[in-house]
Amino acid sequence: MTRSIFLAAVATLASASAFAQGSITIYGRMNASVENIDRNGVSTTELVNSSSRIGFKGTEDLGGGLTAGFQLEHGVSVDTGAATHGNQFWARQSEVFLGSEGFGTLRLGNYTSEAYYATADWVSMHNHDTGTSADMLYAYIGRNTNKVGYRSPSFGGVTIDAAASLGEGAAGQERSHDLALNYNTDTLHIGAGYEDNGDANQFAVSALYTMGPFTFGGYVQRDEDGLAANAGNRTNVRLVGMYAVGVSEFHLNVGHADSYDNIANSDATQFTLAYNHNLSKRTKLYAFYTELNNDGPVYGGDFRSIAAGIRHNF
Repeated sequence: MTRSIFLAAVATLASASAFAQGSITIYGRMNASVENIDRNGVSTTELVNSSSRIGFKGTEDLGGGLTAGFQLEHGVSVDTGAATHGNQFWARQSEVFLGSEGFGTLRLGNYTSEAYYATADWVSMHNHDTGTSADMLYAYIGRNTNKVGYRSPSFGGVTIDAAASLGEGAAGQERSHDLALNYNTDTLHIGAGYEDNGDANQFAVSALYTMGPFTFGGYVQRDEDGLAANAGNRTNVRLVGMYAVGVSEFHLNVGHADSYDNIANSDATQFTLAYNHNLSKRTKLYAFYTELNNDGPVYGGDFRSIAAGIRHNF
């Protein structure tokens, strides 16, 4: 606890100093909900944290088109005040980078797979793919730590990300890879992502299109051993839709995963109905009903939650 307070104080002092140079940004999100949760017939009422965090990021213009920078992000549980990753204070993200507008960006450190951001993250609109209504069917295979990555410049709206997580000789830890492609316009996103880690691998494609007040899309994922060792292959599909009017958003999110080749009755279905009331660009009230139906060998059995919460970005 003392170490965490010390690190937070150092980070705050450093950011205050750098603000004078205009190079540091403090950002974050506090997101919590009161929920009635049913797990396989056992009901509880809980205060649930949904990936709340505080972060620091900064850049320095080196001249000649070069930019150096960093990003640090710490997860915090709003309901208890505890760190969400134990003793790993900057576990959500810790990276240093060197970039050029014409040649792209070299990234070194610990950060989330861009294959995930290009696909599942894009279509999880109602609550940022966090908390109890997060996508429980997507197979996240990449390893975030010890990462060397590259992000390309934009070529007519297309960007490419590639990264490798080094094994570093650790027992049972192989090098993992992730690759992502994104194409973005004002109304259309198309994404693709690939990851492998040992015997597990996954490939997914996504699309999201906005037409007036309607936004709709989804993703298709094919994985091998993604959620269980020696499970075999599986296809996972998710469809999403949003209708926005004034400060209100109405969301529908439905996903279905086939059974793995080698695990009987391992198919699952998840759906979420959600409403967001945007008090400002940074603050919203929300409510949702989410349900996961399955026979348990992969996903742990049936799950249901009715929730009402507050999210504030800063």
